[in-house]
Amino acid sequence: MADKSISERGGRGYKEMQMTVAQRQRASRRPIWIIVLVSMVCISLIWAYAYPPRHYAACYFFTSCDPFKLRFPPPPARIRTDEEMAAHAVIQDILKLPPVQTKNAKIAFLFLTPGSLPFEKLWEKFFFGHDGRFSIYIHASKKSILTTQRASHLFVNKDIRSEKVDWGKISMVDAEKRLLANALQDPDNQHFVLLSDSCVPLHNFDYVYSYLMDTNISFIDCFDDPGPHGTGRYSNHMLPEVEKSDWRKGAQWFTMKRQHALLVLADGLYYSKFKQFCKPGLDGRNCYADEHYLPTFFHMVDPTGISNWSITHVDWSEGKWHPKNYRAQDATYELLKNITSIDESTHVSSDEKKVVTKDPCLWNGVKRPCYLFARKFYPEALDHLLQYFSNYTTI
Repeated sequence: MADKSISERGGRGYKEMQMTVAQRQRASRRPIWIIVLVSMVCISLIWAYAYPPRHYAACYFFTSCDPFKLRFPPPPARIRTDEEMAAHAVIQDILKLPPVQTKNAKIAFLFLTPGSLPFEKLWEKFFFGHDGRFSIYIHASKKSILTTQRASHLFVNKDIRSEKVDWGKISMVDAEKRLLANALQDPDNQHFVLLSDSCVPLHNFDYVYSYLMDTNISFIDCFDDPGPHGTGRYSNHMLPEVEKSDWRKGAQWFTMKRQHALLVLADGLYYSKFKQFCKPGLDGRNCYADEHYLPTFFHMVDPTGISNWSITHVDWSEGKWHPKNYRAQDATYELLKNITSIDESTHVSSDEKKVVTKDPCLWNGVKRPCYLFARKFYPEALDHLLQYFSNYTTI
């Protein structure tokens, strides 16, 4: 009896052991299927992210897919008005024009000044020995006896017919166009440089001539400023021709190749928009056409044909409404050398973030110094500039 009891207990133990093993096997198989299922879902999601569905049927599996976006194509581009079609036909033809063949290519120096030019002697030193390679045109908006009393013979009889210029108004752009129109009369003028009465040269003439003539772009400042002094000056009155996304800002001091100078004179459509709707005090905004017209225009019609920075240096680091001015004691060799060594352009947004954007100054794809000229020097700095000019200039 004892042996039988022991045998029965052994049999029950063996069966219980088998049941336990079977339960453990089933339990061990369950997590494996869960892992496999989770893995397949993860792989599917990764695949969907890397290769988004391109067909409507795929939307049944990927609920994040918008079937209406797949069914209907994106809306067509805005249809241009008749005026835009005509303008762009002219623009394209001008951009396709080959450079004027001339044996005596010149740079036209366009001086936009209220009256006198206090740095004529410095410019005379800059131009000396280069007759036939430059032209001079002067727009003096405030006629006075000073405009006829030139310190250098190079500036005698170089005044063009001028009109009054008001800061911040379209008359500033009108003066620029007037200078370009006069300079374009000479087919030898192949590049055009706008300068103010406070501008001075930073390099010798050969350096400037090569810098401008040996590249096929215009040096026009152009950047996207999302702040109140940039996009904040845009008006919906500019529509449909000028959209907000195309609105740009930049310094007015440009250098421009002949094709682009022709474009500026040929443009009536976009210019008229700025004349009507970019002015101080309009709709509570202070829009200044000289800071927005050319940057926006060239961003729209030939964005790859401009540098996006001005080659005329000015210092806005003081954060005031006007840039820093240089008096006699400021015009040192170190200052001029530092300016000529800058090889990155800097733009700062006018919003609260004050985002600083720096870009290399690329000349034919090679990083070069950015600036050929500098602004905001007082007349009293003339003697110092004459003293240092031949030393800090680059050959």
